[in-house]
Amino acid sequence: MRRLGISVYPNHSSVEEIKEYMTLAAKYNFKRVFTCLLSVEEGKEKIVKDFTETITFAKSLGMEVIADVSPKVFGELEISYNDLSFFKEIGADGIRLDLGFTGNEESIMTFNPQDLAIELNISSGTRYLENILSYQANPDKLLGCHNFYPHRYTGLSYDHFIETTKVYKENGIHTAAFVSSPSASIGPWPVEEGLCTLEMHREWPITTQAKHLWATDLIDDVIIANSFATEEELKALSNIDPYKLTFDCTIEEATPELERTIILEEFHFNRGDISDYVVRSTQSRVKYKGHKFEPFNTADMTVGDIIVETSLYAHYAGELQIALLPMQNSGKTNVVGKITEADRILLPYLRPWQKFAFNEVK
Repeated sequence: MRRLGISVYPNHSSVEEIKEYMTLAAKYNFKRVFTCLLSVEEGKEKIVKDFTETITFAKSLGMEVIADVSPKVFGELEISYNDLSFFKEIGADGIRLDLGFTGNEESIMTFNPQDLAIELNISSGTRYLENILSYQANPDKLLGCHNFYPHRYTGLSYDHFIETTKVYKENGIHTAAFVSSPSASIGPWPVEEGLCTLEMHREWPITTQAKHLWATDLIDDVIIANSFATEEELKALSNIDPYKLTFDCTIEEATPELERTIILEEFHFNRGDISDYVVRSTQSRVKYKGHKFEPFNTADMTVGDIIVETSLYAHYAGELQIALLPMQNSGKTNVVGKITEADRILLPYLRPWQKFAFNEVK
């Protein structure tokens, strides 16, 4: 199951602010909460009080909570990998190991009597997961989650992201990665130039970041790394179908009602016999056979243009296409809309037979 998540930092925000944010996120069907013990410097009692209150509240909203930790945190809080009861005491559903141990310790943790999930850092890029599994870990208790990077230019390269995440998916491990809210400013560290997993995402709209992660078919959970995202952003993310690639688009003002219906309401999938030049969704030409599709905007096509063929193209009339390359218009093709510049990056992810949709933005 693919889910949305938020991040909260009790040592950088008031408990009341965090509760309000979690309530808002739950309203929009966010199911995960990431929190961080790496940068916590207060004493153990203060940590227990603040984190317990926020985690308990998140659980009351039906949200799963994972706490980020490291061997250093284990030492400072006098916690042993043999006894994870501290994390159960504060209410966490699992712990994320930002830095790991040797492999055997992690395997032992997967049998913890507190029934906590053990989330591994995917971004490290070593044979970390395979090493842990070689110690006969319980794979049902393992999760994988990438890092986020507050310093500009330090985020993951796309190739490294793909290579490391594939290892987890091939082993059946549930995965997660982070996106950054341009309106949020709170993270675990003083430096905050966006908080994303992939460096290429740093200036992208938050919806495009999320759609891109899901389009790779390697990420299950998308988590906003910084807080507090706006209600508008939470709502926009909640409206995305994580299983269907949905392109934000604008529609030409002169587009007739039926063509608008074809764009926004018909079920689209990419034909299996793919073309270099266009994505073809052909069911509308069958459904509306006999309707007269008049030419009204026959400009030459550019990448990302949404096309509906006119009746001048005979049995192609009513077929919806997306331009993948610039093309000359014969005068028989209507350009009815355009995919937004940000979402055009998603076009290469449309595989043969893949389902897709459009979301009109103003």
